[in-house]
Amino acid sequence: MLEKITEDIHKLVVQFPSGMEEVNSYLMKGKEGYTVIDTGTYSDEAKEAWERVLESGIVIEKVVLTHTHQDHIGLAKWFQQDIGVPVYTSLLGYKEMKKHRETNVRDRMDSLVKKHGGPGIPEKMQDDSFIYDFEPDGLFEKNEKIFLGEDLFEAIWTPGHAPDHFCFYNKKAKVMIIGDHLLKGISPVIGLWSGEERNALTEYYNSLELIKSYPSDVAMPGHGDLIYNLTDRVNEVRERHDGRLQGVLDAVKNERKTANDICQEMYGTLHIILFLSPFMATLTRLIYLEALGKVEREVVDGQTMFRAS
Repeated sequence: MLEKITEDIHKLVVQFPSGMEEVNSYLMKGKEGYTVIDTGTYSDEAKEAWERVLESGIVIEKVVLTHTHQDHIGLAKWFQQDIGVPVYTSLLGYKEMKKHRETNVRDRMDSLVKKHGGPGIPEKMQDDSFIYDFEPDGLFEKNEKIFLGEDLFEAIWTPGHAPDHFCFYNKKAKVMIIGDHLLKGISPVIGLWSGEERNALTEYYNSLELIKSYPSDVAMPGHGDLIYNLTDRVNEVRERHDGRLQGVLDAVKNERKTANDICQEMYGTLHIILFLSPFMATLTRLIYLEALGKVEREVVDGQTMFRAS
């Protein structure tokens, strides 16, 4: 059930029937029990996985979150209110939680997608605002040192994938908990999941450069396999994004298009449930290129369109 990473760190792959369909939770051993990093979605399957862990006799001291996307925070409220385990998140994460408690987050998302030529948000997409409706037991800020188990880690703010994303670094052991900032097999989606425009790709590029300054023997991501050469993986992901950026720029050289037009050209026509991630990746690339002065936007009949400058 648990995979041993080091003497004091174990990994639990929590599975569930939506989204990425699994998340890596890490259990960090301490004198009073284990610190859990991220929880999985709010689902019966994820709850059952954690119930089996608890039934095995493992004591959980606290939950700490890398960021507040659904698959990482989903069971935090359950841990706190049903199991009696305190939950800690960043101050920025708490601000994101408060946004998601509002029912208008879905409306903002719907408006953003339609503004950029998309079909909007599916009506049957679940309202998950309830998972954010609790008060954290503690907050941390960037560069703060926090205990995960018995070891002291630095909280490194790495916005991009999420505005509140944090990695945790132990200098002595050269270990980094990297959440969704980098994954071994795929590139994390850089999206605008609160329905608010921001230059998320610039944030991501800056965060990629930042973590290269933290020498790590092993990086533990939120999904998939461990990363043993962090700098090489940073460079690979950056090159992949640069290639996609060029593809987006090429798509608008001769005519203006919406983000959805470009998304369909690059990724094909996708089911309405599946289109959001590639759509968001396309939109954030356009916003990045706009900030560089390489594309310009124009609103035509209520649709935002882009063309190379």
